[in-house]
Amino acid sequence: MKHKKQRFIQPSGPEDAMRIIQKLFNSYRNAPPTRELLDYHNNLINRLQTDIHDAVMKANNDRLSKELDEMIEIMRRWVSIRLSNRPFNAKMRHFKLVTDGGMKFKRHVHKISQSANHQASRH
Repeated sequence: MKHKKQRFIQPSGPEDAMRIIQKLFNSYRNAPPTRELLDYHNNLINRLQTDIHDAVMKANNDRLSKELDEMIEIMRRWVSIRLSNRPFNAKMRHFKLVTDGGMKFKRHVHKISQSANHQASRH
């Protein structure tokens, strides 16, 4: 007997479902906003507002409820930011927005064994 591969991920609870959506969101957050992506994104928001919201209410978890509201707000803002052709320099961690910090520069201090007054600068 052949087993049909499951196409959908079955979350173990509302927090797990939120974690899955957060991971999906982070995977496409910098992609150009196509019609398909926006439909997909709006579908995820809809899922957060309906079944996941109901599951959070049933679990009676205030912290999770607050995080869910914040997550929905972040995902709504993403649409307006991306549609106005601005970059979205942040990602979601623990259902909150964390900035990427833009460009990162590596700092390397070059030490030469002399007194502190005569530090060499490499040009």
